[in-house]
Amino acid sequence: MLSGELPGSIGSCVKLEVLQLRGNLFNGSIPSSMVSLKGIQDLDLSRNNLSGEIPKFLEGFALNNLNLSFNEFWGAVPIEGAFKNASSTSFAGNARLCGGISILQLPKCNSKVSKNARLSTSLILIFSLVSGFAFLGMVMVISFLFVCSSRKKHKGTAPSTLGNSFLQLSYGTLLKATDGFSPTNLIGVGGFGSVYKGLLDDFETQPVAVKVFNMLRQGASKSFIAECEAMRNIRHRNLVKVITACSSVDYHGNDFKALVYEFMENGSLEEWLHPTTGTPKNLSLLQRLEIAIDVASALDYLHNDSETPVVHCDLKPSNVLLGKELTGHVSDFGLVRFLPNLSSNFPENQTSSVGIRGSVGYAAPEMFTAKRPTDNMFSDNFNLHNFVKAALPQRITEVADSLLLLREGGNSGASTSTATPSQCSMTTEKIQVCLSLIFQIGIACSAESPRDRKDIDEVISELRSIRVVLLGKKLFPNKFSQLRFKSISSNKLNMKGRSSNF
Repeated sequence: MLSGELPGSIGSCVKLEVLQLRGNLFNGSIPSSMVSLKGIQDLDLSRNNLSGEIPKFLEGFALNNLNLSFNEFWGAVPIEGAFKNASSTSFAGNARLCGGISILQLPKCNSKVSKNARLSTSLILIFSLVSGFAFLGMVMVISFLFVCSSRKKHKGTAPSTLGNSFLQLSYGTLLKATDGFSPTNLIGVGGFGSVYKGLLDDFETQPVAVKVFNMLRQGASKSFIAECEAMRNIRHRNLVKVITACSSVDYHGNDFKALVYEFMENGSLEEWLHPTTGTPKNLSLLQRLEIAIDVASALDYLHNDSETPVVHCDLKPSNVLLGKELTGHVSDFGLVRFLPNLSSNFPENQTSSVGIRGSVGYAAPEMFTAKRPTDNMFSDNFNLHNFVKAALPQRITEVADSLLLLREGGNSGASTSTATPSQCSMTTEKIQVCLSLIFQIGIACSAESPRDRKDIDEVISELRSIRVVLLGKKLFPNKFSQLRFKSISSNKLNMKGRSSNF
């Protein structure tokens, strides 16, 4: 809770190597006296109210870590020295920064002199030529026009997103949007905070989801920053869209952090697989398969198509949110791991690609068995993976979700709103064949060793082929035969373990 400006005398600490002042209320600019801190290696000024331009002299420092996130800095980001390395610098949450190296994806700096600067220059020239009431009158006219222009621009500005510049939201705005974080608006509770449904003034016709971090929980601040960093540069139709972030203080002076997401009408996959209140929900086989394809597509993007490979580390049904058409969206990036080279081979004895992180024991078969990996029936070496594997290929109906079999067994196919004639004639044999293929994929994705797991792009291809069969469309006979009779035990997996979270 330190406040005020950074003291100029800090430049006297010529042998200072580490300076961490994150999470305070410092304002003003970085003092020029800090140019003397040639030996500093770790500088963290994040989560304050500092402003001004980032000093060019920082380019000359041998910094291993520079964190200026969530302040009010503006202007060009330097590109030399430590600023060349995106992994050792962080500038998230400074809406008015521009330039920098390309990986930062900041807007280009305007080389022209700003209108405000030209206005200031003009006023100085006028001041030197005129005096008295004439000058005062001109100032009043110019000020009036400037204010009107600013209001007009502000009124026409669309809400910005995390990938561009932040929509500026205060604690009070979010307090109002959620009706004082009312329990009636509470839609979920996670490890680092709670999620509320809200209505922002700029989104009056569309609700949003506000995730408020519990700053008393150890790791909450780190989770907030990690999620901001992750969502800043990734965009995919199957990832939950982050509208903006809020880093402020509440009315009691306590640190306040929140993320504002696009609201998902159908809640989480967890609520559909394991309903606790209200009318029981049930997803058809096709609907579950479509959601599995959505999740796999998101992972394929994170692993293979994003600029820096990303491992989610906490993928589970409660972190898969369903949109209006039951489209799957992966959410909660508070435990992500950025990998410099995901394609590198794993050591022979490595059993986990990212270490122990996130929730315990999520495995892919859960979607079609409706059994949690933490179910009381699982203990010691008997787990969900082995439970399903032992049932293949003859005892599929013993491990599949009973509600799923009940629904499909009546030849009802999907819900009436999405059913097609081919689905309504779905045979028991076809259902069992498709479930067997799906379970094989789930087992391959949840193998203990990353070296034995399927690559996620192959997973997507096989899931889509199963969807073709399920819909009754023609599939090349050799392809269907290959899918139908391929055995997990005989399938030689030469994969890179990228589906460790699927």
